[in-house]
Amino acid sequence: MQASSGAHDHGALRRRDLDPDPIEQFRRWLADAERAGVAMANAIALATADAGGAPSVRHVLLRGIQPDGFVFFTNHASRKGRDLAGNPLASFTTLWRELDRQVCVRGRVTQTPPAASDDYFASRPREAQIGAWASRQSEPITDRAALEQRLSEATARFERTAVPRPPFWGGYLLTPDHVEFWQGRTFRLHDRFRYSRAEDAWHLERLAP
Repeated sequence: MQASSGAHDHGALRRRDLDPDPIEQFRRWLADAERAGVAMANAIALATADAGGAPSVRHVLLRGIQPDGFVFFTNHASRKGRDLAGNPLASFTTLWRELDRQVCVRGRVTQTPPAASDDYFASRPREAQIGAWASRQSEPITDRAALEQRLSEATARFERTAVPRPPFWGGYLLTPDHVEFWQGRTFRLHDRFRYSRAEDAWHLERLAP
């Protein structure tokens, strides 16, 4: 990972710069990225694996940061939803290229409470709510017209009513056990720090680049 100019000139990352809590530290870096104008700063590359260990990765949007972890939403019947049902471990990484930073997170995933999923779904644009009903995410479809037909049917179904959350759609909470912060430095001698959960405390160590 190297800038087109061949330089990493965004400064050092030192132990004293880091919050004792990696979730709070992530929150700080996300705020830095948003202030810097990074497009879709909350986009994460989420990796899951099925029960047999076959991995998959895709980008999703981080929709919440809680004291106990990171929240995203999806269709429970999607590939990632099926992966998590059989193997509730996941990892994600986010890249803020403009700041020469990335964060890697690993941990266990659980579904959020139904009320939390209801609240978030209610905040979505109506078109996105209807789209959640229309798309059988990750299933094969014959063509675009088939998807548009399902969208028309869902639109008609909820024409005169609020759109409820589909029972197959909701949130996930990734509770981390490892969080690594990476700051680019010159000559590839980057700064890397990893938090590892040890019972109820976090252990912080510097890693070689």
